[in-house]
Amino acid sequence: MKYAVAILSAALSVSTAGVQAKTFKWTSASDIPTWDIHSQNNALSNGVHASVYESLVYYNSRTFKAEPVLATAWKQVSPTQLRLTLRTGVKFHDGSTFSADDAVFSIERAMTKTSNFAVYTAGIDRVVKVDANTIDIFTKDPNPVLLNQLTELRMMNKAWAEKNNSTAPKDIKTQDENFAHRNAMGTGPFMLKEWQPDQKLVLSRNPAWWGKAEGNVTEVIYTPVKNVSTRMAALLSGEVDFVLDPSPQDLGRVRSSPDLKVVDGIENRTIFFGMDQFRNELPGSDIKGKNPLKDQRVRKALYQAIDINTIARVTLRGLGQPTGALVAPQVNGWNEAVHKRFAFDVAAAQKLLADAGYPNGFEVDFACPNNRYINDEAICQAVTAMWARIGVKAKLRTLPLVTYFPMIQRYEASIYMLGWGVPTFDAMYSLQSLVRTVGAQGDGNYNVGRYSNPQMDGLIERAKKETDLKLRTELLNKALMLQNQDVAHIPLHNQVIPWAMKKNIDVVHRADNRLDWRLIKVN
Repeated sequence: MKYAVAILSAALSVSTAGVQAKTFKWTSASDIPTWDIHSQNNALSNGVHASVYESLVYYNSRTFKAEPVLATAWKQVSPTQLRLTLRTGVKFHDGSTFSADDAVFSIERAMTKTSNFAVYTAGIDRVVKVDANTIDIFTKDPNPVLLNQLTELRMMNKAWAEKNNSTAPKDIKTQDENFAHRNAMGTGPFMLKEWQPDQKLVLSRNPAWWGKAEGNVTEVIYTPVKNVSTRMAALLSGEVDFVLDPSPQDLGRVRSSPDLKVVDGIENRTIFFGMDQFRNELPGSDIKGKNPLKDQRVRKALYQAIDINTIARVTLRGLGQPTGALVAPQVNGWNEAVHKRFAFDVAAAQKLLADAGYPNGFEVDFACPNNRYINDEAICQAVTAMWARIGVKAKLRTLPLVTYFPMIQRYEASIYMLGWGVPTFDAMYSLQSLVRTVGAQGDGNYNVGRYSNPQMDGLIERAKKETDLKLRTELLNKALMLQNQDVAHIPLHNQVIPWAMKKNIDVVHRADNRLDWRLIKVN
């Protein structure tokens, strides 16, 4: 352990120029997979990217209302035309001026084939430059959550991308790299100074930033550390200021320390299992010629065999709120009926398996990340044991975030764990990504079990076009209920996110589990 902390200490040592300079040192389990802002829709990277690349609008960390950033005003010219006035005088990190050309280019880049951000451009028909400081976004139909979607579409310099052969996003499914994968050039409060993947990331304050920060941090040093004991040891010894994902068992010790504190809250992220409902035969299974996961009774059996309350109490130590819904309570479309789980019932699960023709169970591939969610690997180990009680022999394999997500997006897992946050705070974001039949414009972009139901598709398409907000919410609710009845996925819990830090650190906790770089203070 001392050796591991010494390595971490060496990775974090850096000289800070100037007496007023404040360095913020933090850690979590995994590294960001890329610096290409439209390549991989990953919550950790999206939060880090927001320090360097800004969006037109962004959520206020205290109210979670969309507020002006690179756009200063917007107006609904017609139900399908949104006009945005861009901020003038904004410079990219190389000194070039941000303009409508960059905004149009960035949104169109997010709409391209290799982008993983089509879910945020859903419904957009085209983007038009009106003049140097104005753009129009035309949508196919009225879109009541377009502003929320824009919070995750960060702006890239068009000339920089063209010069460096990065006009198209890096394809997450391949090993190919573009210049934007390892380099960054935005308008944000921080600039990328150094990135050694899986080792260290250093950001430095942008002295020419257009905005005014409440915080006083001039340098950010991030060190990914997979081992949670090592992360906590680094905090306890003072090597780091902040741990994004502390170990549940150490929280009591942190809370009682005079030098440390914990800030926590419910995240808008639901953890669930997805299942391959597409292949006619599952790779590696002992059932030949058919796919047990296509049968709703089998999926429900797997669901009812999971003792989620024990997992929440023992494995998560209270850092999970058991749920039957695919979205968290803060999300539009959620209600108590959707939240209600099927009962934990081993006998009922065994009967369902027998009725489906699998009285002795079956073997199945089971994939989980081991450094993305709170105790993700431990949860999957516990569930493997629970499924064994009904005869389902899950062959568990765990992978780090960087290789796990490309793997499941290549449809290479039979059962997989996924955690889905909702940046738009609207269930359409989850429904379109997770249960809409795989297609274009972001449809099913994370439906990696390839679930497909025409009734579900119809509800989602109706909700996309519905302008009556009450009726639209009812459609979202019906779709969430249908997901539950079909057991398209097996919901587990909403994460409760604790942040552990030194007493002299001031941060604002966000439901999307990301830091607001403009607000961090080191006292």
